[in-house]
Amino acid sequence: MAFSPVLSTVAETIQVAIAPVFLLAGLGAILNVMVGRLARIVDRSRQLTALQLRGDDPERVQHVAELRLIDGRIRMINNAVYLVVMAAIAICLVVAMLFVAELGNFQIGQVIAVAFIVSMLLLTGGLICFLIEIHMSVRAIRVRSDLLELPLP
Repeated sequence: MAFSPVLSTVAETIQVAIAPVFLLAGLGAILNVMVGRLARIVDRSRQLTALQLRGDDPERVQHVAELRLIDGRIRMINNAVYLVVMAAIAICLVVAMLFVAELGNFQIGQVIAVAFIVSMLLLTGGLICFLIEIHMSVRAIRVRSDLLELPLP
């Protein structure tokens, strides 16, 4: 006898899985922003590295300081991406477990709940890392006060 789930069971499971699937779409958007930001940071580090290799730049000390900051930002945004990807994987497992539990008639509601909680903790960690990286970048970019005091044209 072949395994054949009832169509209503599959439909109900899909309805339950819709919220995590929308969450996955949101995580994709967050990852897109983070990876775009990482690309801009890497581009800036390449520009500064090229200036450093020329060796004749009078602002060498400032560039080294900025490169150090950029290195920290890259590490922080990588941590953020890693945590958000892990959260997405956990959400995928939640969706898969929903179907396995329903179709196999397994009582694993607590396991599914724990997996969802873990995904939210991972997402929270990723967003905190992202916030720290944003803070690092804003702290590094200050408009000189003498420029702010110039008269308007």
